[in-house]
Amino acid sequence: MSRVKGGVISLKRRRSVLKRAKGYRHGRSTKERAAKESLVHAGKNSFAHRKDNKSNYRSLWIVRLNAAIRENGFKSYSTFIANMKKKEMELDRKVLSEFAQMHPEIFTRIAKQVEA
Repeated sequence: MSRVKGGVISLKRRRSVLKRAKGYRHGRSTKERAAKESLVHAGKNSFAHRKDNKSNYRSLWIVRLNAAIRENGFKSYSTFIANMKKKEMELDRKVLSEFAQMHPEIFTRIAKQVEA
């Protein structure tokens, strides 16, 4: 079997790793091994933080909703959501908080329907 030299492929792999690690500090941007390791950790963190982001947004919507709900005469967020479920109104928190922030008159009408 003839000998295969992997120089071209190895160089291409090194370049792609270093290109992705551009902007990292110190040896992480220049040394292949350090760059590879930091990319692995960065990938893990980015995956985990994408999941965290969803949770952060949901809590933000709830805070916005709670403020708008109290302005419309409700005691708390939980009573508002419980009443919505009893009335079988299926609006999610994202849409409700958007109404509360951008279109308060629409949100007030929704709140009156939930209250009645």
